[in-house]
Amino acid sequence: MGKAKPAKHTAKEIAMKVAEATTNKGGGKSGLEDRLGGKAGHAKFQCHICKQPAPDLKSMQMHHESRHPKEPWEPEKCHDMHATHGCTTQGVAVRGSKKK
Repeated sequence: MGKAKPAKHTAKEIAMKVAEATTNKGGGKSGLEDRLGGKAGHAKFQCHICKQPAPDLKSMQMHHESRHPKEPWEPEKCHDMHATHGCTTQGVAVRGSKKK
């Protein structure tokens, strides 16, 4: 029977683990407003026809082509929720402040 070999961790793997541990993913109190919708909610754009939210224009275009095929695609008509409400998706994928 042979002995178990010690695990060798690369600097990249350790850095990824540290980044995952210190990155706010929107959970807990910091992401509660975002999960509940907040003023603008997590999605940035809103369909002008059915009010369906989408995170970006490409997703909104795919939604529009599948749900409203008879209507012409006009990206300028999509409602930008963050510009209207003056907020962003606060707390999502933002590194938390650590005391030094």
